Amino acid sequence: MKIILDESVPQKLRLLIEGSHTVVTTWYQGWSGLKNGELLNAAEEAGFDLFITADQELTYQQNLTGRKMALLVLSTNNWDFVKASIGEIKGAIHAVTPGSYTEVEIPHE
Repeated sequence: MKIILDESVPQKLRLLIEGSHTVVTTWYQGWSGLKNGELLNAAEEAGFDLFITADQELTYQQNLTGRKMALLVLSTNNWDFVKASIGEIKGAIHAVTPGSYTEVEIPHE
């Protein structure tokens, strides 16, 4: 699976999920600063299968209908909590389907 990480996600997450997936960041792609709509369009055009973000406003800001790329939204971008929930995140990655929208609730206590 070809995965892109949004700027809002800890970039170190790439190291925990790559291996069986190709994972890059928006910065690596040269897309830093692109607004959500432009970023989602660019990622789909580049053939990404999954967009991972911690931007929980995305669903309110964008019409996600008709997207080919799956979206995975993390409830926090705190690295310690994200790292502790890597099993749940990997499980959600494994379960996505084209065009799906999934939220991963990460405990932060």
